[in-house]
Amino acid sequence: MMWNPTTEDPGSEVAFETLLDWRRRVNHLYARVHSLLPTDPVAAHALWRAGRDELFAQHPQSPLARQARLGFQGLHVWRYDPAFAFTAVIQPVEEQRLEVLTSTGAPMPLVRFGQVTLPIGRLEVFWIDVYGGGVFIPFRDATSGRVTYGGGRYLLDTAKSADLGSTAGGELILDFNFAYHPSCFYNDAWSCPLAPPGNVLSVEVCAGERASPVDS
Repeated sequence: MMWNPTTEDPGSEVAFETLLDWRRRVNHLYARVHSLLPTDPVAAHALWRAGRDELFAQHPQSPLARQARLGFQGLHVWRYDPAFAFTAVIQPVEEQRLEVLTSTGAPMPLVRFGQVTLPIGRLEVFWIDVYGGGVFIPFRDATSGRVTYGGGRYLLDTAKSADLGSTAGGELILDFNFAYHPSCFYNDAWSCPLAPPGNVLSVEVCAGERASPVDS
């Protein structure tokens, strides 16, 4: 999640315009991925990787600092593994308002309103309780702090269009092959909410983005 408005020139009109363009491009990318996913998930994954690589390498709102973009050769991502592709219905739970820490130590308000039960564990589902809102599923797993970011990764963040949609039957598409690091993993100028204690999986989720290029 990009919590700061820009990495280029905070508060400037040009920076906010480029942020708008970034979000539109992400929205378009995920729409294309969603259309391809049911028939060819490997191709959908390749499209997602290529689209994100292009944004990170070229866009003014890239989480990468300008210097880091010069030698950028692509994000490190595991090969597509269908064993980590799931669908699930959101099971309602008693609503709970809470504040989670961000990477800069500032609190961010969330509302826990549901949970999903997957073959690899259970995750709580949150509503981002700020203007506009959005459904948010961050997580940590047994790779966190070793081959992925210790603060966790994001599985679903509708506020930023990182959403693979739902099945015809209404189940959420929760495919960990599209899990990604928050922007603060790449640049500490960004402030990103960290996965709360209730969203820690005991298994290794060797899918999605990772920190190193091994087996990518």
